[in-house]
Amino acid sequence: MHRLWEALRPLDPYRSVKAALGALVIASVTITTLLVFVSIHTATELRIVTIFSIIATMLITQFVAHGLTSPLDEMKTVARAMAGGDYTRRVREGRRDELGDLAETFNHMAADLEAVDRHRKELVANVSHELRTPIAGLRAVLENVVDGVSEADPETMRTALRQTERLGRLVETLLDLSRLDNGVVPLRTRRFEVWPYLSGVLKEASMAAAARGQKQARADVHLHLDVTPPELAAHADAERLHQVVANLVDNAVKHSPPHGRVTLRARRGSEGPGSLVLEVLDEGPGIPASERHRIFERFNRGSVSTPHGPGSDGGTGLGLAIARWAVDLHGGSIGVAESPRGCRIRVTLPGYATTQG
Repeated sequence: MHRLWEALRPLDPYRSVKAALGALVIASVTITTLLVFVSIHTATELRIVTIFSIIATMLITQFVAHGLTSPLDEMKTVARAMAGGDYTRRVREGRRDELGDLAETFNHMAADLEAVDRHRKELVANVSHELRTPIAGLRAVLENVVDGVSEADPETMRTALRQTERLGRLVETLLDLSRLDNGVVPLRTRRFEVWPYLSGVLKEASMAAAARGQKQARADVHLHLDVTPPELAAHADAERLHQVVANLVDNAVKHSPPHGRVTLRARRGSEGPGSLVLEVLDEGPGIPASERHRIFERFNRGSVSTPHGPGSDGGTGLGLAIARWAVDLHGGSIGVAESPRGCRIRVTLPGYATTQG
């Protein structure tokens, strides 16, 4: 019966369940009328005609009902599997009526749930890994001090402090992502001069690198600021924009070659007053085209085959995700732009078109 239904697919011409039910009623009335017509011209008893009419109507009704309810039975089976944790199951599509639309929507929902479940598992695994590394380092330092292997001298304490600061940065980043997911981060936009603002961000980035013990490792990388026109002004949330620029510059420095150059470029945007276009350019290995759509995903740290600069420690894979989040809050865009050398990340902010916090 099921294979016969799949071969015939009599409901495919109908774009609604109502039309299918209407066709059922018409078919039943037509069959009954024909049987009555036959009985009149062949002197068949009305009782026999009635019996055959009822049987024919029941068969047609059963046939159509099976076609209408089989997708619902399939959805029930798949829903039970999803309740048990299996999000890979899907229902068949192809119908053109409301049940076909329902099947398509159901599959989209199943795909979204599967993605959420996968991201949840990846989040737990990645956070556990990221927390384990600095905790293990801090534990090793403290165990050496307690066991007398090393003394609690300033250098040892600085090592422990760096591990503690790394833990703090990771926790703060996770808190930012949590605020993003909960939608509790308002924008506090204002007008500011771009040159002194970006100059301050670059200075703070250099100081932060020195505080993390990275100054000696990346002292050879030259940071260059290019703002045109010099009196350029923008309208944005300065704190959130700081996160964007700091993360992009930090990422560019880490992937720069020895004696490389990182350029932070700012231009007036085309979306209206206060709009801004920022670009961060480096001279590193660049990002393969196949990976560009993934670099802003959480915990994405690039392909293991992609070469990194001498200052790269792998990172947490959250910096670019934070940058995209902050840009999205402004209603702007961020992405990888074409560049003849290295990597170029372009950020566009709409200025006064930004939603007010």
